[in-house]
Amino acid sequence: MVFVLDTNKRPLAPCHEAVARKLLKQGKAAIYRRFPFTIILKKSVDESEIKATYRLKIDYGSRHTGLAILRGQEVVWLGQLDHRTDIKEE
Repeated sequence: MVFVLDTNKRPLAPCHEAVARKLLKQGKAAIYRRFPFTIILKKSVDESEIKATYRLKIDYGSRHTGLAILRGQEVVWLGQLDHRTDIKEE
């Protein structure tokens, strides 16, 4: 899934990679960030568009922390945060 921003840099619902590729080829969107890959639309979007609800799930661990963004039961984005283990108290 690709993150999408409107012309005012407000987040919209993420879209599939193929849809993002199509928008970029048609010139309707531009690349905003490379990581995480985010596109920004060139034309404004209707404000009355229904927004889906998303949940952030966090799985804490001693060496890694897992992050997930869910829409219902569908996984939209996964990430892993690696903790530093080379720091010691003196």
